[in-house]
Amino acid sequence: MNSRYTLSSRFGRNQSVLRSADPLTDEQMMTVVPSIFAEEKHASRSSRYTYIPTIDVLRGLRKEGFSPFMVCQTRTRDDAKRDHTKHMIRLRHASQINASEANEVVLLNSHDGSSSYQMLSGVFRFVCANGMVCGETQSDIRVRHTGNIVDNVIEGAFRVLEGFELIDTQRDGMKALTLNQGEQTAFAHAALALKYETDLTPAPITESQLLQPKRMADRAGDLWTTFNRVQENIMRGGLQGRGPTGQRVTTREVKGIDQNIKLNRALWVLAEEMRKLKA
Repeated sequence: MNSRYTLSSRFGRNQSVLRSADPLTDEQMMTVVPSIFAEEKHASRSSRYTYIPTIDVLRGLRKEGFSPFMVCQTRTRDDAKRDHTKHMIRLRHASQINASEANEVVLLNSHDGSSSYQMLSGVFRFVCANGMVCGETQSDIRVRHTGNIVDNVIEGAFRVLEGFELIDTQRDGMKALTLNQGEQTAFAHAALALKYETDLTPAPITESQLLQPKRMADRAGDLWTTFNRVQENIMRGGLQGRGPTGQRVTTREVKGIDQNIKLNRALWVLAEEMRKLKA
């Protein structure tokens, strides 16, 4: 396998995922995310459902300068749905890639009725290969499976692209704000409440665990770095903690496309609200 891309047959326990340092080819994606290449809609869809394979949409996006760097697909026990289930593609435009970070268009779709075409704005941080998704203040564009789907999705992708100027402003603002230890702990405490029902039972891990840096470059105390530490630790899991009855537990990587998107967006909103309060 090419060392510049990595394959995990289990994303959480419910997905297959493929990430790459270079734009993914159709051949690489086909073995991992077959629903991108589905040749027909699922039998449950009505005649009003306009079927356009996701790969046709992706080819249109490629012509406009967008390239896929990550794909994943929700797993299913129903073999009849395997080629139609929800999938996610993270794309970067040639104008949005720099040395350490890249803004991305996050494209969601399915052909079994579980999702329309949906486009979100995201940020990919190369140092930890852990993409973030921007919060509710950013683009959230949906295209129904009717009409001229390819052109509508391409138009939506460029609308997301236009919103990156605001994202860059927010990110620069987070980098410019230094948090003291108490403020960092408060941010981590709020993040735990987003992931766990802390009003019912204590979280299995502590704020200090979420704030623990995995690399020297992440020891800074600014809001952006704090956000990155917390986001990486809470999304990737692998932290040792205690369950409700005191038993040893290990936190799991966030499972599923929907859960990943929801928590990522909530963490971005939390960081942005703290930026506003500090500013």
